[in-house]
Amino acid sequence: MDTARPAIRDGVVRRPGTRQRAAVVAALMLAMALAALDSTVVATAVPQIVGDLGGFSVFSWLFSGYLLAVTVTLPVYGKLSDTFGRKPVLVAGAVVFLLGSLLCAFAWNMGALIAFRIVQGLGGGALQGTVQTLAADLYPLKERPKIQSKLSTVWAVSAIAGPGLGGVLAAYADWRWIFLINLPIGAVALWLIVRHLHEPQRETRPRARVDWAGALAVFACGGVLLTALVQGGVAWPWLSPPSVALFAAGLALAVVVVLVERRAAEPIIPGWVWRRRTIAAVNLALGGLGLLMVAPSVFLPTYAQSVLGLGPVAAGFVLSVWTLTWPISAAVSQHVYRRIGFRNTAMLGIGAATLILLTFPLLPYPGAAWQPTLLMLTLGAALGLFQLPLIVGVQSTVGWAERGTTTASVLFCRQTGQTIGASLFGAVANGVLAARLGGAGDLDSVTRAWEAGRAPEAVRHAIADAVHAVYVGAACAAALAFLVLLFVAPRRFPVLTD
Repeated sequence: MDTARPAIRDGVVRRPGTRQRAAVVAALMLAMALAALDSTVVATAVPQIVGDLGGFSVFSWLFSGYLLAVTVTLPVYGKLSDTFGRKPVLVAGAVVFLLGSLLCAFAWNMGALIAFRIVQGLGGGALQGTVQTLAADLYPLKERPKIQSKLSTVWAVSAIAGPGLGGVLAAYADWRWIFLINLPIGAVALWLIVRHLHEPQRETRPRARVDWAGALAVFACGGVLLTALVQGGVAWPWLSPPSVALFAAGLALAVVVVLVERRAAEPIIPGWVWRRRTIAAVNLALGGLGLLMVAPSVFLPTYAQSVLGLGPVAAGFVLSVWTLTWPISAAVSQHVYRRIGFRNTAMLGIGAATLILLTFPLLPYPGAAWQPTLLMLTLGAALGLFQLPLIVGVQSTVGWAERGTTTASVLFCRQTGQTIGASLFGAVANGVLAARLGGAGDLDSVTRAWEAGRAPEAVRHAIADAVHAVYVGAACAAALAFLVLLFVAPRRFPVLTD
């Protein structure tokens, strides 16, 4: 027997040996790095990309198009991995992602680059969802925090190193290398997966039919609604005909999704995802996490530069420090949830996060850089204590055949929360600015004026008030996540015997 292949004896899965598992874990970390580095690396090269290709008015779709493709494909890949196995889905997703990277490197204009970024996103959805699912497959419950903390570390390192790497490649090589560098990393990951990942042989039964109609309906519905949220208030006013038309089409497609999925034998989004209290509670709670993460991720750099007067590098550091404490707290959380349970540990983390977010508006004006830095350090620790117990806990309540769908639903809700948060908090920030400045502009316009040295002291106060309002909104999202866990989640997660 191939020692790398998990065997099933007496109904128990024998996981691969230490060396084989280490090789697979290395492949998963490389695959996750591809997805984690993507946006941070590209962001710093936008000036060079626009200077070469043009298309400044639509460059934001470099990020929005990728995000939309990742988000709407997560449920599809989750179901496919439960149907066909993790390995073929992960390999196919990696190939699509690398193909998209290669095409991006040879893009001839901004429209082509945006289209190829969407191709990248179609593969990125498989990378994110399947890697998280395999992490639970490879390790028993007691050891799952190890792999989850490693994956959290990948995201932390990517958040810190990504902007610097993108800047170096854009300045000293060419922005196209930002995409070409994915190819050798992805090739190594693919070789390790093909060589060392062997899924167990399972009982033979008729192959379930894939719900392609449901997959198409989910993709169309998610794409239309997320486009409406991403572009609303940016490309057009919220109550304009394009915005109303997109929301109306999205709601109509949502009805189509419900009708199609009810008739499907193996639906892409099965009803049990929302009928089971544990999964529904975790979905909603992590949707709240996606909402609140927008406040620091999007608005803190603007605050650091416009209010505190920091340079771009220093402002990036103020934000990135939460990626230092997040994985450390996630690794330590196992010692907490083994004593008080998954739900109570997550409630402890999100409760602390609520208080930390509410502290931000109390900072003195203009304040010192160490103050928001300290808050971000503690916020990262609180969120590490919140997120990992929920992911490990919910994955432990389902068997192999449902784990991919469950993991994808959790990630889908978190991604959707981020998309909604970007639109919602953008509207809040712009509304506060309009009130403070008498309708003088939105956050983007006043920030550009400040960077050009034309903004008076009143603008600094207005930006501070706008960001404070966003943090209050983020605290409300954290409080809602706390209430969901308190009233919806069971006291003890119904963990299956490993």
